[in-house]
Amino acid sequence: MRKIIHCDCDCFFAAVEMRDNPEYIDIPLAIGGRADRRGVIATCNYPARAYGVRSAMATAHAFKLCPTLTVIPGQMEKYRKVSAQIMAIYRDVSSCIEPLSLDEAYLDVTDSEEYQGSATRIAQMLRERVFEETGITISAGVAPNKFLAKIASDWNKPNGLFVITPNQVDSFVQTLPVGKLFGVGRKTAEKLESIHVQTCGDLRELSIVQLTENFGRFGQRLYELSRGIDEREIITDRVRKSISVEHTFASDLLSLNECLSHIPALSDELLQRFGKLQQQRSMQGLFVKLKFNDFSQTTIEHRSLIHNEELWSALMSQGYQRVNKPVRLLGVGFRLKGQEAESLQQLDFWS
Repeated sequence: MRKIIHCDCDCFFAAVEMRDNPEYIDIPLAIGGRADRRGVIATCNYPARAYGVRSAMATAHAFKLCPTLTVIPGQMEKYRKVSAQIMAIYRDVSSCIEPLSLDEAYLDVTDSEEYQGSATRIAQMLRERVFEETGITISAGVAPNKFLAKIASDWNKPNGLFVITPNQVDSFVQTLPVGKLFGVGRKTAEKLESIHVQTCGDLRELSIVQLTENFGRFGQRLYELSRGIDEREIITDRVRKSISVEHTFASDLLSLNECLSHIPALSDELLQRFGKLQQQRSMQGLFVKLKFNDFSQTTIEHRSLIHNEELWSALMSQGYQRVNKPVRLLGVGFRLKGQEAESLQQLDFWS
């Protein structure tokens, strides 16, 4: 039986800012882009969350929910340094670590001899040490697999610890809402609701044949997760599959020609980012993304070893004609080939 810890910093970007600026501690605070530039919230502290503010929410909408909200731009270099400190603490405990982002990671401590092999005591030590050395609180979940460890880390947030022992797995999962299952989004949850499935206990009443008929290959996954089964290994090296840049515009682009006029700047920025990859990589395709004023979006891809303005324009034209509405966001990117391991790319919510 494996011993997995999922560590998740509490409102990480906001926590770093509150640590460095005590005047932010007791007020609703968010890190994100400006409302007048269609900015998006990257994260927010718990006073802001009490108003319903959430990450990935439009900043303008966040202000409607919380008029007293303070929004500041992010300082990614500072956050990366704090993240590196925290990850170094994790590596003192285990070399089997899977970072998911700057602020969360899985640790496999199955073979650890620290604290007589107690994953619970290791998790508590990590929480104490991270706070002592960085001033950041983390929540941790301990369980026999990744799926349950991630759920557990969210159970007593913020600054909490929750443990699911092997003999507790069945009873814990039995009452777990299906919306907590990894991969169950809004549409899948609605489909499950339509067949009167609300908990994993309900889900267990369906045979694997029924689940496959209703949900295809994902049916097998639902069958396993509803029983607390997750055989995924810790992935110590992650491979970036693509690199891209996106711009959200303060005013909608009203025509295809307006969209095409932004290709030179987007492609130049993409090439600059591509050139800064930690290891040499080769492209195997390119893509264009358009998000329209009704928030629908489309992505056009082309497998190619070359790129030029003519090709970018052709892809953007094809995407625009699919919907033919004003455009709020444009993005361009490369699909990458090769198996070289690279650090995770963090979304730039405030560009």
